[in-house]
Amino acid sequence: MVKNKKNLSSKAISKQKRHHRQWVTFLRMCRYGVNNFTRNAWLTVAATAIMTITLFVIFVSLVAHDVLTSTVEDLRDKVTMSIYLKTDATSEDVDKIANDTRALSNVTNVNIITTEQARDSFIDQNKDNASTLDAIKLANNQFPWTISVKVADINDTSQLAGFVAENTLVKENISAESPPSFAGDRRDAIEGIGRAANLAIQGGIVVSIVFTSISMLIIFNTIRMAIFNRREEIQMMKLIGAESSFIRGPFLVEAIVYGFFGALLASGLGYSMLMLVAPSIKEAAISVGPTLEFLTVYAGFIVLAMIVAGAVIGVISSLLATRRYLKL
Repeated sequence: MVKNKKNLSSKAISKQKRHHRQWVTFLRMCRYGVNNFTRNAWLTVAATAIMTITLFVIFVSLVAHDVLTSTVEDLRDKVTMSIYLKTDATSEDVDKIANDTRALSNVTNVNIITTEQARDSFIDQNKDNASTLDAIKLANNQFPWTISVKVADINDTSQLAGFVAENTLVKENISAESPPSFAGDRRDAIEGIGRAANLAIQGGIVVSIVFTSISMLIIFNTIRMAIFNRREEIQMMKLIGAESSFIRGPFLVEAIVYGFFGALLASGLGYSMLMLVAPSIKEAAISVGPTLEFLTVYAGFIVLAMIVAGAVIGVISSLLATRRYLKL
């Protein structure tokens, strides 16, 4: 019984010593990695600068994506598609057409504007133009019924166009003088906005990938040169039985440090630039408010995410370099 207790006690002590050695080894790797970061100033500056540019481009791309998404959503809420019906259409037919329009999956809202409401609205919009008002009164112009429609995706009006072309009641009552507003030049303009937004988003993704690749290549070469400069030291560590993880560890820590400082610099540049250009962006009717609010509220999490992204880029680069040149 006593012997068993001694065995258990010795095992516990051995386990504790092993954990202590592992912790000491980890701290040494961290210290060596940080020292390696400061050994060659030019390489350190170059690698950190490239990492900063990479993370800055990623930050700008994500912010631009969110701003464009918010802008398109605001535009969608403001843009209405109009179906114009004959002035002599019955209210029953108009109600039936409006209900059928609401049933379309891409439609989010439908309003009916009567001929009188359309006339009053036109008069109100041109109240400062006396000649236009006199012409309307003298000619006793009649305005068509209008079905005002909002859609979920302003870039896709095919469903609405198909409905107008195929619905029997619509074809019987549609105004020959006033085609739907989602056809022709206005449709091209609306869809052009969506295409430009998508192109900008895709361009940002491509640029981010390019700079990430360049950053990984720079860090890869930085780690490779560090390995080459310390090849005799590394060979000596191998001869005395150092584990592969202990030899590789400092290089991983060095790469993580590149990512850490690059993330801090990129976050600072990104936030500064956004605060600087936000007023001008707002004046251009671009919806930057929601993005700015999100970045302000979750600033800590965003900086942490940037640090993690930088560390991941650095670790992958370092692993590739150590695997190839250390042959571990």
